[in-house]
Amino acid sequence: MQTIRIAAVIFHSPRNQTLANLERMDDWVAAARREGADIVCFPEMNITGYGVDAGIRGSAETLPGEIGARLDAMARRHRAVILAGLVENGPDGRVFASHAVAGPEGWLGAYRKLHLAPPERNAFASGQDVSVFDAAGIRFGIQLCYDAHFPDLSTRMALDGVHAIFMPHASPRGTPEEKRDSWLRHLPARAFDNGVYVVACNQTGSNGAGLAFPGVALALGPDGRVIASDTGGREGLLLATLDADRLTAVRRHPMRYFLPHRRPELYRL
Repeated sequence: MQTIRIAAVIFHSPRNQTLANLERMDDWVAAARREGADIVCFPEMNITGYGVDAGIRGSAETLPGEIGARLDAMARRHRAVILAGLVENGPDGRVFASHAVAGPEGWLGAYRKLHLAPPERNAFASGQDVSVFDAAGIRFGIQLCYDAHFPDLSTRMALDGVHAIFMPHASPRGTPEEKRDSWLRHLPARAFDNGVYVVACNQTGSNGAGLAFPGVALALGPDGRVIASDTGGREGLLLATLDADRLTAVRRHPMRYFLPHRRPELYRL
């Protein structure tokens, strides 16, 4: 991988304000680029807003479609890789919690949430593909909120060669400090066990549809240690450097890189 600068955006995402949310994204991408960030990650469903009620289907967008075209243009204009979330209108009337990826050379694809939290299962369909992306000199995966609680998914992505996993959230309730403490129970393990960077960010504020989100963002090194954190509770940028030498130091250490020493033949049921 190359050493790169990333930005994780704590973003206010009102429901039913898709175009306005997209327009505000442009300002945050511009701000991130001024700080030297090559990848800009927004929270889960930041474009459409989040919800599990029946009305969320009305916010669904087809990908790539108009949203993809706007993200494509934004990424080309700012010469940045942009990760952004929305409710996706998929085939056969199914609706997905998805995260789109666009880069300076255009549209790169989307990840569909694989593990749905219990309240989400009547609203969304589960994705089926463990997608990874190559951009800005690194390979990365995306996990959406509840996905991050399943260790096998991070290991699968690590086996697919990712250097970093971005974990956008739309996680309501609690204070920013309480949310950060919750993340620190499992996200360091995803980084440490697999020798990868982990970057997480959450929505903030009321979405106008009955949910309020504590703004928080966190970046972890491949040694599981926190390298950047923001619990301010307001919109903002968390900036972090994903250093290639730090990754190499972990992966060359005989006692700190566990992935090559797995014995998958023992784990089969």
